[in-house]
Amino acid sequence: MRSKPERLTHDYDGELVVFLIGMRINRWSRVRDWLPTFRAMPPMITELMSDPDSGAVGYRLFGLPRTPTVLLYWTSLDKLYEYASDPDSKHRPAWGEFNRRARTADGSVGIWHETFQVERAETFYYAMPPTGLGAATALKPVTTKGARGRMREGRTASA
Repeated sequence: MRSKPERLTHDYDGELVVFLIGMRINRWSRVRDWLPTFRAMPPMITELMSDPDSGAVGYRLFGLPRTPTVLLYWTSLDKLYEYASDPDSKHRPAWGEFNRRARTADGSVGIWHETFQVERAETFYYAMPPTGLGAATALKPVTTKGARGRMREGRTASA
């Protein structure tokens, strides 16, 4: 007999940073310009996810094929910056290589990133495998006390 799906929310207290990073293939024919950029991210994700002290706690890839984008959850802005500037990380050589190629790539590949420090987060999952912030942290059942989004976000019902 199948169990009834649970109503869940994420279970996490502490600093939370959401980092979005992506690329855009502007000229498909210039594979030599965009393929190295595309290939640079998976080793970085592997490095981060295999190191519990990195501060990266989860990620999601989307936007394929033209605009591959990675959403990363971090436990600290300092940890994110520490990784980005660490000379022994996979990021530093990839960033240097991108900058060298960009001089001759004539805009055939673009890159971007956005960083958000999250004060409060509200999540809800029903009949879903662990996804998003819930997959990056932990899940707990939504109780009657946290049944409304404003309550899960930390606001009162009258806020």
